[in-house]
Amino acid sequence: MKIKVLTLFKEQFDGFLNTSIIKRIIEKGLVEVELVDIRDYSIDKHRHVDDTPYGGGAGMLMRVDVVAEAIKDNRSDNTHVLLTSPKAKPFKEEDAYRLLQYDELMFVCGHYEGVDHRVSDYVDENISIGDFVLTGGELATMVVMDAVMRLINDGISSDSLKEESYTNGLLEYPQYTRPLVYDGKEVPFVLTNGDHEKIRKFNLKNSLRETYLYRKDLLEKRELNKEERQMMEEIIDELG
Repeated sequence: MKIKVLTLFKEQFDGFLNTSIIKRIIEKGLVEVELVDIRDYSIDKHRHVDDTPYGGGAGMLMRVDVVAEAIKDNRSDNTHVLLTSPKAKPFKEEDAYRLLQYDELMFVCGHYEGVDHRVSDYVDENISIGDFVLTGGELATMVVMDAVMRLINDGISSDSLKEESYTNGLLEYPQYTRPLVYDGKEVPFVLTNGDHEKIRKFNLKNSLRETYLYRKDLLEKRELNKEERQMMEEIIDELG
């Protein structure tokens, strides 16, 4: 996969691209990332990329001629272009899997008060990570890139991906590691006895419990099977 990021602040990506799993994915050659400075497409000697909006209003807008030229100069026929914008439903895990299907992605990081509306004619999709305002689109782009890149083949083991929160529509079950006992708190016995079927049921029930406690909206969208319905009845009874 190839990913291009159009941004005013390339340095913000330094730590992200050179740390942990993301760094290993790039070093393996599984994804190629290129950062493009939008200021390189400015049309004046002061490298301005923004201007005041027609009709008045607070703040500055990124100019259409600058941003559109940057997009056109860096996209190919196979590129899927995404613009960070509040005009989109919040990004979800299913979107990460969907974006994984593209050979080339381009992220356009908005800034200032936003971008000239005509930029939308040059992008394929708006993308948002939530109903809140950031100072720029760089953080949102990194969040989406992280969610997509970690799914790339061999980036993370397939078993780990299967058990993560949201992958199967539920929050992940609580997990434990050594020591067995700390400050009087002990790892549940069922996880230590080697009975894989009991462990599976224990983890599934606790996954349902966590989702019921913290994200009931996910359960409303999920069609529970017979085993899960029985577990949910037990959970609701136990919680009173």
